[in-house]
Amino acid sequence: MSTLLTRRFGNPGDCFYAGNPLNRVSFKREDNEFLSQALTHESALFLPLQELNPAVKQVDRSTLLNYIPYYVIKPLIGNPFAVSDDEREKQFDSSKYQPLVVFLGLNSSEEGLNIGAYSGRPYFAVDLTVNTEFAAEQTLAQKIVEDIIADGASFPAVRFGFALSPTDAAVYAQARMFVDWNSRNPYCGGCGQRTLTISGGCKRACPSTDRAGERRPCPTRGTLTNLSFPRTDPTVIAAVVNANGDKILLGRNKRFPKQFYSCLAGFVEPAESIEEAVRREIWEEAGVHCGRVVVYVTQPWPYPANLMLGCIAEAKADGHDVCLSHDPELHDARWFDFDKVSAALDFSKTYDTMSTPPPDDEFLLLPGPNAVAHNLIDAVVNSHIHLPPRM
Repeated sequence: MSTLLTRRFGNPGDCFYAGNPLNRVSFKREDNEFLSQALTHESALFLPLQELNPAVKQVDRSTLLNYIPYYVIKPLIGNPFAVSDDEREKQFDSSKYQPLVVFLGLNSSEEGLNIGAYSGRPYFAVDLTVNTEFAAEQTLAQKIVEDIIADGASFPAVRFGFALSPTDAAVYAQARMFVDWNSRNPYCGGCGQRTLTISGGCKRACPSTDRAGERRPCPTRGTLTNLSFPRTDPTVIAAVVNANGDKILLGRNKRFPKQFYSCLAGFVEPAESIEEAVRREIWEEAGVHCGRVVVYVTQPWPYPANLMLGCIAEAKADGHDVCLSHDPELHDARWFDFDKVSAALDFSKTYDTMSTPPPDDEFLLLPGPNAVAHNLIDAVVNSHIHLPPRM
């Protein structure tokens, strides 16, 4: 369907890892009664993760996330939402095992929980990677893993998750990001003491009391702090077009396979706008000076917790010269004609360009369709979404 925005800015659609079908109902994360009902509801499904890898199963040549029901996981996690977060903080005992369960949301298109205005099948993520200091729980978690594997599932390393469907990949990205953040932050960044996961696994608190011993004062208590919430790192990635609109700037990282090029990217720094970050990164890595920059598409990237901000930028008429002497990150950067890039895009839609050798020594390799870089390059080269006019 054509709309004002799609006519002016194109229609990038959802990138891989986006398009999550779950309603996160984030405002219900502090409602322990709601979470408890969702957890124990007969329709609830749990995505087990081990070392951040999800349980998956092959079904008719498709790789699907392998969810388990509550009764399978109940012996390990119990019901962490049986009491309020305030009560859990009062009962905190840092010497005891804390199950890591993350409420992902409700799928309203599936039959399940029905509480007032909120209905659907509840989805959770559960971490089966238990620290060795909790021997009994570790043994139980390992038994659950073995039972899952015996039932035909596995926990493969899905570094990019591309074997999954876009919908499954989006749910996995959410689960992985929250579990990874919790796993990385068992200790408080303000005082160094053990923390407690609250708000359905989406926040960490530094309790003022501990049944295992005394607690020191902490600057995070009673305040709103970024140490308590999951971290997301904004990262710009840009398709840079020359002033004539017929060439695109691509770079080759030193780690890339031979003849593999992609869009230039980098982290947004503190007190820096997206546009400024693009201009800085392009100049630092390739020496090219950019003028106007627009955000075209975004993509969550769960390795470990990035938000890719896909941009289209225009090089200044007098700023096209490539210079790699500022930042030695790139092995090469150059301008490519659209025709050459278009052929490479077609190839990348059929073959895994990270492992497939190029047809000849002059052929360009590009990221595949699941990468935001592919979306950007395709938008510029094939859809001619260069710099959309201002509204």
